[in-house]
Amino acid sequence: MPLLPYGLARPFLFGLDPEAAHELTMESLARTQRTPLTCLFGSSRVSDPITLAGLNFPNRVGMAAGLDKNARVIDALGAMGFGFVEVGTVTPLGQPGNPKPRMFRLPQANALINRLGFNNEGLDSFIANVQQARFRQNGGLLGLNIGKNAATPIENATDDYLTCLDGVYPHADYVTVNISSPNTKNLRALQSDEALDGLLSAVATRREQLAQQHGRRVPVFVKIAPDLDAAQIDVIAATLQRHGMDGVVATNTTLSREAVKGLPHCDEAGGLSGAPVFEASNAVIRQLRAKLGKGFPIIGVGGILSGADAVTKIEAGADVVQIYTGLIYKGPGLVQEAASALKAARR
Repeated sequence: MPLLPYGLARPFLFGLDPEAAHELTMESLARTQRTPLTCLFGSSRVSDPITLAGLNFPNRVGMAAGLDKNARVIDALGAMGFGFVEVGTVTPLGQPGNPKPRMFRLPQANALINRLGFNNEGLDSFIANVQQARFRQNGGLLGLNIGKNAATPIENATDDYLTCLDGVYPHADYVTVNISSPNTKNLRALQSDEALDGLLSAVATRREQLAQQHGRRVPVFVKIAPDLDAAQIDVIAATLQRHGMDGVVATNTTLSREAVKGLPHCDEAGGLSGAPVFEASNAVIRQLRAKLGKGFPIIGVGGILSGADAVTKIEAGADVVQIYTGLIYKGPGLVQEAASALKAARR
């Protein structure tokens, strides 16, 4: 377990503006990773291996994309005991994202609202940071999450995804195509039937070219929203299978505010994450599993704040899980708690 109890750090961090707290945390992790100071937040990795999409996951708990958009702290996150870490979303060109303020805590609901808008330093900087990380050499799996620039017209979105796929492919254990952030205008339109079909067809074709070029076939996952009806989920499931995608990440943040009505900041624009998304993401996972069958990989994410939550996510149909908002509210100890709970549930 970490030497520094998160309960001591959290009041200080929660006293800061949420984005300021995030930046301070990222800077601290960047400075201490790959040094003896990782003992302050690090934990041993629970061994609970599973093979998924041809990859050997050391355990079933991963870091969700969005926390480390620029791939700066991969090794620090790995030291917390994650079996796999997903970083990004990266876009071809660096961009500032949406105007501040753009992150809001809803502590009464163990939730966050963000409208960051894929703020990142761009593909070249991202790849340079990925190349410095040692997480993969230490047995962890690394997912690289790709998106489109805000300035790119939606009809040209495929070009951005292919540019990013070309760049990250040699450095990824898997690639996630993010079509579900609510904070880039029109992005979720890519989940519609015709647009998704076109995008995934292009991604599948380029992936086969890259597999021949690099001599390895990197799995491709697609990250979807929780705000989908049954018919939309069925279409997405069929499209994933038709184009040979290797898995699905379910789900991103929600636009719904039903679970947080009346709370401070509840009406802020952006994606809601944390405990209020738990049941919605589980419902999507259940439907995906029913439609996709037993063997299709599902990464379950949304609202995990305890080991029991992680187990429930697996019971809903996920193969492995990711956390993000839970890490902010519960601290690094949640990683080992969730991984231990999943291992125990397997017996």
